[in-house]
Amino acid sequence: MRAIRLFSRFLLGLLFIFSGFVKAVDPWGSAYKFSDYFHALGVSFLESVALPLAIFLSAFEIVLGIVLILGYQKRRAYWALFLFMSFFTALTFILALTNPVTDCGCFGDAIILTNWETFFKNLIFMVFVLLLFKSRKKAVNVHSNVLETLLILVFFTGSLILSLNAIRHLPILDFRPYDVGTFIPGEMEVPDGAPRDEYETVLYYRNIKTGNTEEFSVENYPQDTLNYQFVTSESKLVKKGYEPPIHDFGIMDPDGFDVTDELLSYSGYTLLMISHDLKKANRNALYDGNFWSQIQFFADDFRFVPVTASVGSIIDTVSDNVGLDYTFFTGDEIMLKTMIRSNPGFIMLKNGTIISKWGYRRFPALSDWNSEWPELLHQFAENQDIEIMMLIEEGLMEPVQWDLIDFDQTANSVIMEQFSKRSEWRTWTLFILVILIALFITKFIPSTKTSRRV
Repeated sequence: MRAIRLFSRFLLGLLFIFSGFVKAVDPWGSAYKFSDYFHALGVSFLESVALPLAIFLSAFEIVLGIVLILGYQKRRAYWALFLFMSFFTALTFILALTNPVTDCGCFGDAIILTNWETFFKNLIFMVFVLLLFKSRKKAVNVHSNVLETLLILVFFTGSLILSLNAIRHLPILDFRPYDVGTFIPGEMEVPDGAPRDEYETVLYYRNIKTGNTEEFSVENYPQDTLNYQFVTSESKLVKKGYEPPIHDFGIMDPDGFDVTDELLSYSGYTLLMISHDLKKANRNALYDGNFWSQIQFFADDFRFVPVTASVGSIIDTVSDNVGLDYTFFTGDEIMLKTMIRSNPGFIMLKNGTIISKWGYRRFPALSDWNSEWPELLHQFAENQDIEIMMLIEEGLMEPVQWDLIDFDQTANSVIMEQFSKRSEWRTWTLFILVILIALFITKFIPSTKTSRRV
């Protein structure tokens, strides 16, 4: 029994650490999922607490997992574990029956589970939870209450810092299908031989004698036109087929034309400035987009494409208030939120491949790309003919293109530097986490010789 309890602690501890970590590195993803649930359940007024709840929940899971493995505060930990799992097991059962949102979000974007899969997963782990909960009265602390409480606060603070860093910048690990290095057209393809969606056609006829509407299949529909009258038909999904990782990517130009294929096939560089909600976007970053909208006139291998999900009236209001000189392309809000968690965020494409991503706080300033570009734009603005600019703004004249900038040469050095910094930060963060966990496990796991400490 001692070995089983020890196994249960480690199993549940690792489960909670993993579940909390994948959500802590992407708190906006959990916040969006909570918002989906709030809207589906008719409590959309709770949307303002979605992000704080996501941060707290991920930190709670990480700390609970560490505490279980280290054996700290066993009685309180087992009570917290029992109450937490009991609540979410009951909740996931209700969600499985009603299915308001198809993806539970319990493992962020790292592992996608349906509500029924989540419920059965919780049922299995409840067995181990009950084993530990039953032994709570025999449990003793490994260290003093003060020391264990202090260490728990340290763990909780570290988890909060991890989430706040991801909010301020971008997740150090990206489990979504838009990570750096992703070839978007390849992720949109359906492999040969992959199962397709299967639908069943349902026919509805009204029984003239009873007045009731009845369902029929295509094979056995009533041919008695005297007693049955056709009402309508619909197709129902019977079996879900293969769905590619990227299945909703699409961008429309300001005139409403689909430019998705054109963007993905462009051999030069495309800088996407993505804002899923312009009302909440950082105004300084939006204004800096003016410079990039001008840079594209000086390079024949670069394009600037601002994309939003906001409606036209909001676009006009924000553009007037901020003083924007460019027009927005449009895309689906969920797609834009999935692509990047910053508002706005920047994604650089080349030949349909994502070669870099930045949150607006870490997007390099124009002078960081090239020290001569600000002066170039300044001279360009001073020498502009007002009448010509009016004709261009009204669409009566095409903007003049000057081949003065070799964007490829500049971009290579900047992007490689950013990629190196991001990889270094990611590597060191994960390395420190692994070392800390290893040290804590080595130093603080109680001895298995005393059964009361298991």
